[in-house]
Amino acid sequence: MISDPQERAVPEAMKRTTRQEKRAQTREALLDAAERLWAKHGIRGASLDEIAASAGMTKGAVYSNFAGKTDLILALLDRYTQVEFGQRTSSALRDQGRPRADRCADAGRHYASRLSAEETRMKALLLMELWLFGMRDFSAGWRIADWYQSHREGLAAGLRTGGDDLSAEDRASLAMAIEFGLALQHLLDPDRVPAELYGPGMNLVLGPAMP
Repeated sequence: MISDPQERAVPEAMKRTTRQEKRAQTREALLDAAERLWAKHGIRGASLDEIAASAGMTKGAVYSNFAGKTDLILALLDRYTQVEFGQRTSSALRDQGRPRADRCADAGRHYASRLSAEETRMKALLLMELWLFGMRDFSAGWRIADWYQSHREGLAAGLRTGGDDLSAEDRASLAMAIEFGLALQHLLDPDRVPAELYGPGMNLVLGPAMP
């Protein structure tokens, strides 16, 4: 008996979906391995062979999914910069139903909690590796710069004129300096640089312009 062509097409479609899912899983596994090894050893300190081995694959799997090391770096950068960094902290700052000082203090607690998470140190190391790579590679540098700009725009949204010469964008740039600079200092020296300084810092920089 000749089967209906549509019936034969279903398994083929399922096979294609399975192949796509498997490819996506392979890419994610390689990106996870690259993230771990590059955060621990630096981009120059971990080869594609080591990344593939850490993911339980061969180097051929890397080249089946990425054109090379730079392509893998850019893919990891894309994934990293799509994360909504500090969403809960930003939400606390925008809660207009509370006094500004309370909002900033709450944001400081969220910030300190985030820095205390186990994966934060790895994320910070990875960001520094990507930043250094971006300083040397134009295409990667612009992706990082665009991510910074998106984050600045999110912080600047809704700020008022603060009665001085600082624009909302300027305040957001200073707030970003606190957000990243304080994290780097705290992770190196948590006893002398408490993460809770984030709250007073944001109150100084953003407070006068917060609605």
